[in-house]
Amino acid sequence: MTDREETFARVAELIEPFNKKGVDLKETTSFAGDLEWDSLVVLDFVASVEDEFDILITMNMQAEIETVGQLVDAVERLKSR
Repeated sequence: MTDREETFARVAELIEPFNKKGVDLKETTSFAGDLEWDSLVVLDFVASVEDEFDILITMNMQAEIETVGQLVDAVERLKSR
């Protein structure tokens, strides 16, 4: 398993408690459209991702991240800093 695949799996585990609709997660799954998350869910989720990976996701970055794949890419970039 590559680092990116491992990161995707860990992100998927973090999404699970917030995935009330039981959406099948893919790279293209969108947080707003597919998962139908509101801003409060996003804040809770981002905090859990930051804690899990010991990173900081800025508000500007959050605004650009729309899909699970984009989040995994951002986590990979931030982990390597």
